[in-house]
Amino acid sequence: MDARTEQAAIALAVDLDGTLIATDLLWEGLFLLLRKNPLFLFMVPVWLVQGGPARLKCEIADRVDIDPASLPYREEMLERLRADKAAGRPIVLATGTPRKFAEAVAAHLGIFDQVLATDLNGNLTSGRKSKALTEAYGDGGFDYAGNSRHDIACFDAAREAWIVAPDRAAANWHRRNGGRFIETPKPTLKSYLKMLRVHQWLKNSLIAVPMILSHEFMNVSMLVACAIAIVSFSAAASAIYIINDFFDLALDRRHATKRNRPFASGVLSMPFGVAMVVALLTISVVCAMFLPWQYGAVLAGYLVVTTAYSLSLKRMLLIDVMTLAGLYTMRITAGAAATGTDVSFWLLAFSIFFFLSLALVKRYVELRTTDVKVGERIAGRGYRAEDQDIVAQAGMASAFSSALVLALYIQSGAVIAQYRYPELIWPLAPIVLYMTMRIWILARRDEMHDDPIVFLISDWRSQVVAIFGGLLLVAAAFVP
Repeated sequence: MDARTEQAAIALAVDLDGTLIATDLLWEGLFLLLRKNPLFLFMVPVWLVQGGPARLKCEIADRVDIDPASLPYREEMLERLRADKAAGRPIVLATGTPRKFAEAVAAHLGIFDQVLATDLNGNLTSGRKSKALTEAYGDGGFDYAGNSRHDIACFDAAREAWIVAPDRAAANWHRRNGGRFIETPKPTLKSYLKMLRVHQWLKNSLIAVPMILSHEFMNVSMLVACAIAIVSFSAAASAIYIINDFFDLALDRRHATKRNRPFASGVLSMPFGVAMVVALLTISVVCAMFLPWQYGAVLAGYLVVTTAYSLSLKRMLLIDVMTLAGLYTMRITAGAAATGTDVSFWLLAFSIFFFLSLALVKRYVELRTTDVKVGERIAGRGYRAEDQDIVAQAGMASAFSSALVLALYIQSGAVIAQYRYPELIWPLAPIVLYMTMRIWILARRDEMHDDPIVFLISDWRSQVVAIFGGLLLVAAAFVP
């Protein structure tokens, strides 16, 4: 038997999670389950106690389905498996994933001769998997591809180990014992910044609005409190963005641009994301401890509402955009609570209408860029293709309403008493109209990013008029 024939006769067993796919189906299944009903969270420890990891995995798999076509496969690994399969080599899927998920992947790919997976008889990881492979193919009678410390027992029993995207334990094993190393893309700084949605932190500058409008921006204690609140809110918001990404993995992978998000693409692992959520929420809570309790109450409300939004509200017609407008406004109330300043009815009313318009832009762009037929909803939303016109009309009406509220505020007694030259503030109303109407016109031309906040960050015209408006406010208050 020549070397090529011997190679073809040796079975190649490949792990699924982290090896063939750049994700973990247990974590994905858990978040799919929680999206269906968050109360299942309380059943997780029960299933673990009753039957260990095998029971937990099977209970989750029984209640949810995965889409194997949308999973982030490691293309280089998949090409090697297809080449070996074409050469006549037996290919085995050996995974700790529950059998239902493993067989769905195997049926989709059509390259596996056998599937070994977790069922109620046992959790097929580490020693159990090594034993199953050895019983089927003999000691050293198979090659094995894996990525984690749970695969080390299989590496030891295999004729040759294929190390794919290894964790620390698997990398150390490779340094000591050798084997075939499969290169995979590594996370970059940009990956971590995208995970945190750093550009979205700009929204948290709204926390400073009550302090600025009360002309206390030279008050050092208020500046410190405002800075702490912004850090706290930014950390909390990033944690919620990560959780939202977990709930939306399947939807994101079918989206033209969202498929490149770190968790949807598999660049970052879900266990790492969970650890980051815990760390970010800890930072947020610790910061909140240095601020008045009223700020903590607003922060708690924000976390509850954003979690509800991720779980269900984002799929409800109109409720979703109203919730988004409310979340923007909560940032203003958080700033007032953190700095001990008042927040006026005028400011809250303006905020609701202005940010409702931006939220409707977001949905309008989704309706224009998503290919759905009349009568069908866009994925994960409560909107149909035929809603496009009414969404645009509502958004422009909200934009005009925000400008109207601002105009009425400028003419109110509060402004006359607070500003030396209130007439300098009048251009703010047309400035707001210019910014919002321009956003809507560009959205209609299909020249708008699906997130208007990202657009405002990158659009120099919007930045110029915003700075001009700020200078008008300063001049109206402080020019002798």
